[in-house]
Amino acid sequence: MISLFKPKSEAEKLQNKYEKLMQEWHTLLNINRKESEKKFAEAQDILNKIDRLNPN
Repeated sequence: MISLFKPKSEAEKLQNKYEKLMQEWHTLLNINRKESEKKFAEAQDILNKIDRLNPN
């Protein structure tokens, strides 16, 4: 039987989290610069983790 819902890999989970943080960063960019910089830094940390998981 074919599984319709396969579990997400760690890289896919991190990618979703990265995209969410980048959306939040973009929203905060014009409202609160300090908070937007925090979101951007978090997103960059996640991007580094993704790069370590996928060395391609």
